[in-house]
Amino acid sequence: MTPIRYELIKTCKQTGARLGILHTPHGSFETPMFMPVGTLATVKTLSPEELKEMGAGVILSNTYHLWLRPGHEIVKEAGGLHSFMNWDRGILTDSGGFQVFSLSEFRRIEEEGVYFRNHLNGDKLFLSPEKAMEIQNALGSDIMMAFDECPPYPATHEYMRRSVERTSRWAERCLKAHQRPNEQGLFGIVQGGEFEDLRKQSAQDLVSLDFPGYAVGGLSVGEPKEVMNRVLEFTTPLLPANKPRYLMGVGSPDSLIDGAIRGIDMFDCVLPTRIGRNGTVMTSEGRVVIKNAKYARDFTPLDPNCDCYTCRNYTRAYIRHLIKCDETFGIRLTSYHNVYFLIKLMERVRQAIREDRLGDFREQFFEQYGFNKPNAKNF
Repeated sequence: MTPIRYELIKTCKQTGARLGILHTPHGSFETPMFMPVGTLATVKTLSPEELKEMGAGVILSNTYHLWLRPGHEIVKEAGGLHSFMNWDRGILTDSGGFQVFSLSEFRRIEEEGVYFRNHLNGDKLFLSPEKAMEIQNALGSDIMMAFDECPPYPATHEYMRRSVERTSRWAERCLKAHQRPNEQGLFGIVQGGEFEDLRKQSAQDLVSLDFPGYAVGGLSVGEPKEVMNRVLEFTTPLLPANKPRYLMGVGSPDSLIDGAIRGIDMFDCVLPTRIGRNGTVMTSEGRVVIKNAKYARDFTPLDPNCDCYTCRNYTRAYIRHLIKCDETFGIRLTSYHNVYFLIKLMERVRQAIREDRLGDFREQFFEQYGFNKPNAKNF
């Protein structure tokens, strides 16, 4: 039996969004869900206990970075990622495919795999579907990702066609190389950029391989939000209704809601901790840049409607002071708040699906957050 199973509980009558349960070897979690990113086996500045406290179910770690430091053999010796980082809930590892995109100046793509320059010291490296499976099998994550190419935006139809075909061939090689199919679920990644025919081809190729779950990749790479939503509208119906659907690298509040409306179950993004480190926070009333001078004497919480640890105990003025002074505690407080905000937002999305009112919830949230205003500031 597959170690990853999706159970559909309800479909929202207003929008078609799905409420479900993702069953993993380390627990079952309601979807749609936001997964905090712990690239190097830690969600920056936050402890596993804090993540549990705020209701995180699955976190994501990065195959490429853990391969370089500390090395997958060391993680395996420690008993796998769960033991190594003291996290007894779900873990998803990406395949390193995104680094094919993000480290473009350091790499060369061939049929056998990708030749890299180590971004830390310049050493030559080679990452293939087989190597990506070896690393992820050693890490012991609940969900592994197939090794793919994440093409840039924009790309020509011809480039994207070749990329999709290669990704499909690599997906087959990943399945063959996967050594622990009864303990770790392997997801395929649908590519194809903005081209409907290529998304269809990619989805058909991968669905025929019968993965336990599917990701929609190659989005949130610089394309407009309208393009992302359009791609999701024609891609998610191509994926099996009885398996989880994961939108990779997306974490802005508007895109989480819009993605859920278009049938997505799982999201991940570094956004909440990355912008938190820069002093930007998500609130129920919109985006707040806490470093701004107007908050120097603001003794109210970051978000008056939030009950997280940060908002219950500290003021905007104090957090601004910490961030301006480069104090780590300030980054911890903003990061805690932002991750909590997205986890609780998804709880509200799930409740709205239960009550068949996600469309109404979207309208109210966008109005309150300011997404409906002309030139609204996004992340």
